[in-house]
Amino acid sequence: MSMWIAEAVRKTTASRAEIWNRWADVAHWSVWDKDVETSSLSGNFQRGARGVLKPAGGPKSSFELIECTPLRSFTSRSYLPLCTMDFVHTMEETNDGLTISHRIVMSGFMTFLFARVIGKKLGQGLPAAVETLIAQAEKR
Repeated sequence: MSMWIAEAVRKTTASRAEIWNRWADVAHWSVWDKDVETSSLSGNFQRGARGVLKPAGGPKSSFELIECTPLRSFTSRSYLPLCTMDFVHTMEETNDGLTISHRIVMSGFMTFLFARVIGKKLGQGLPAAVETLIAQAEKR
């Protein structure tokens, strides 16, 4: 099975709670991620919750939270034809402080196509999204 991965990793002085609160506020993801036009979640921010996201310039797509560990990580999964696309968000304490990682993982038979069609643009947007998220969280 083929796989495609893009990742952005940054350090922050923000608290876990400041980062987590922004991640969990699905309706306001567009505030820190310019590639998100609108996003919403049905129910609480927890494993199994489902939502809808409209990327800038793209069609609405549904997603599911397949992993959600408060103050640590969450993963949202979108389904494409013969391909899954996971958005993996993690934070980890290191000797240098808190490290934030946003990773996109595509896997499945059609990964080669979706990596080419949408992967490059998504990957290019990751660093700015992480930097904006951190900048906003550090202001508090």
